[in-house]
Amino acid sequence: MGDVTEVTGMVLSSMNVCEYDRRIVLLTKERGLISAFAKGARKPNSPLTGVTRAFVFGKFQLYEGRSSYTVKQANIQEYFENVICDLDNVYYGCYFAELAEYYAREGIDCGDMINLLYVALKALSKASIPKRLVRFVYEIRLVSINGECPDFFTCQGCQKEKIKFCAFSETMHGLYCNDCVEYAVNPVYLSESTVYALQYIITAPIERLYTFTLSDQCLEELGRVASGVIQGAVDKEMKSAQMLL
Repeated sequence: MGDVTEVTGMVLSSMNVCEYDRRIVLLTKERGLISAFAKGARKPNSPLTGVTRAFVFGKFQLYEGRSSYTVKQANIQEYFENVICDLDNVYYGCYFAELAEYYAREGIDCGDMINLLYVALKALSKASIPKRLVRFVYEIRLVSINGECPDFFTCQGCQKEKIKFCAFSETMHGLYCNDCVEYAVNPVYLSESTVYALQYIITAPIERLYTFTLSDQCLEELGRVASGVIQGAVDKEMKSAQMLL
């Protein structure tokens, strides 16, 4: 075995391999996106059984080989039981994990992505927060973390800031004010509350993201913007998205 390294991260997915082993995909703060093998994780009473399933978060000790990692042990801080015990939550969690895996790369700091995924999974377990809101916030903030989010503070027509916006254009990648909306391509008209929500989503501390609610109308508007943002930034179809409400 190679040297032992410790990483903080979350299991995005877990796959059975060979007769008793598992292969996990880990999103880590220190090493970015990596895969690791957990030998004997499927054997009865293996200490690696519970720590190598999807959505567990904690510190993982890994043997570092030439081309792969092997799990030695893990100290799990959060199992997200409220997610794995609800089928709808599992679908959303899988979608969030798939999006995170799309953006993550080995060798980069994924701290913000881990924190975002963590708070999104926490929000899923709260009945007071609509699952669609959790999804839309997650999508927009994840794209923002990776530097591909539209400008929600400047009119794409007159280039003015701190004015009243009224529409979003996916084609033009931003918002338009009342005076310039006629130049917007395929505009999505937005209420003032929705515009404020968009600005809050990309600027608020991650731990404060899920501290607001929206009316049904605003939630629909936010969903249309989130859909446009994802379509403009992600060039891969997320298989898990087909299972969402």
